[in-house]
Amino acid sequence: MNIKPLGDRVVIKRLEAEEKTKSGIVLPGQAKEQPMMAEIVAVGPGAVEDGKTIPMEVKTGDMVIFSKYAGTEIKYDGEEYTIVSQRDILAIVG
Repeated sequence: MNIKPLGDRVVIKRLEAEEKTKSGIVLPGQAKEQPMMAEIVAVGPGAVEDGKTIPMEVKTGDMVIFSKYAGTEIKYDGEEYTIVSQRDILAIVG
């Protein structure tokens, strides 16, 4: 992938929504709730404050939970990604 985020931004790829509920009901496309978990595919260099670079707390390959309405969705090479700021990432999973 050739997307390189700037500053404290991160490119994530959302996990797929569940096709079935726990009780076995198959959900149509619109009824699937978008998951708020994703894998990080690219990380920016970090924010710059007062001339100093603040290092990123996440790295490529981390599984994360992010804010529900965060980020900008993009399509690149037929794949869907979301670009979020590091402050919109709530936790690292695993």
